[in-house]
Amino acid sequence: MTSSLPVPFDTPLRVTGPARSPRNLLVAGTIDGQATTHDPAVASALGLAGAPIEGPTHISQFDPLAYSLWGQRWFETGCLSIHFETMVFEGEHVIASISTDGSEVGTGVARIDASKPDGTSVLTGTASIDPAAQTELDRRLAVAQSTDPGELFIMDQLSIGMRSGRPVPTSIDMDSPNGDLYQFSLREKLATSTETSPWFAGADNPWGRPILPLEAVALLAQKVRPSFPVRRPTRGLFIDMQVRLIDGPLFVDDTYLVTQEVVGLAQTRRTESHWYVARLSSASSEPRAEVLMHVGAFKESYPGYPRSQIPPSH
Repeated sequence: MTSSLPVPFDTPLRVTGPARSPRNLLVAGTIDGQATTHDPAVASALGLAGAPIEGPTHISQFDPLAYSLWGQRWFETGCLSIHFETMVFEGEHVIASISTDGSEVGTGVARIDASKPDGTSVLTGTASIDPAAQTELDRRLAVAQSTDPGELFIMDQLSIGMRSGRPVPTSIDMDSPNGDLYQFSLREKLATSTETSPWFAGADNPWGRPILPLEAVALLAQKVRPSFPVRRPTRGLFIDMQVRLIDGPLFVDDTYLVTQEVVGLAQTRRTESHWYVARLSSASSEPRAEVLMHVGAFKESYPGYPRSQIPPSH
């Protein structure tokens, strides 16, 4: 692994990428045999303006920006910590930026944001390479953990500290589909990604093997569906996500062991949600990465939800 020396300048920086138009590859995806929010018919039934692109899709726009600050260390100890603010629909454009006030560059942490061309915020958060740096979701999770979520009807069987069972092996190769939700291969994903790199598909990189972009690390963690007793059927969306590499990069074809733990519960006017962390380790149990997910379920999508507890949609 390379050194994690800080960037030797304290110059304020803002790096902005080009406008990109991400693809919705989850239209046909299912969870427990049910179509998801990414299906236009489901989105319409929930009163959404369209079928949203899955939030983790936007992760890829930050790989080249973070690499411009920290080089290959981004794929070794990089952490992208995101709060999603506005849905994006296929055909819309997204502009991603990474910025620092100067003092933050030396500490290995920077702010990130993404917006639509009209200025509408898509997401905010932090990017960092220092494992000790406080991230956007460190702060948000702490608030959730200190707040009573109130009476729950979808997440009511969950408790903080609840864990999955034995570690489950998972991997990603280039050509196999990745489950009922992610019905596409990594090769298909890379071909439609907003950002491409030969490092993801070949051996011409510092590690001599194809590596997983951070978006694919998130996909790897989600291939193992949590067994937590969330009441079904429901439809939902990501509210927050954090992908942290501990000993990266992660590689195409390698097998990793996944465990999961509930770390927070919350609700808003329209959703109930839970925070959980998926930990990925090597076959020798060495920690390699963590993916923290805050997943919301629309109250009106659960047939057993008390109608008196669902506020009007408009």
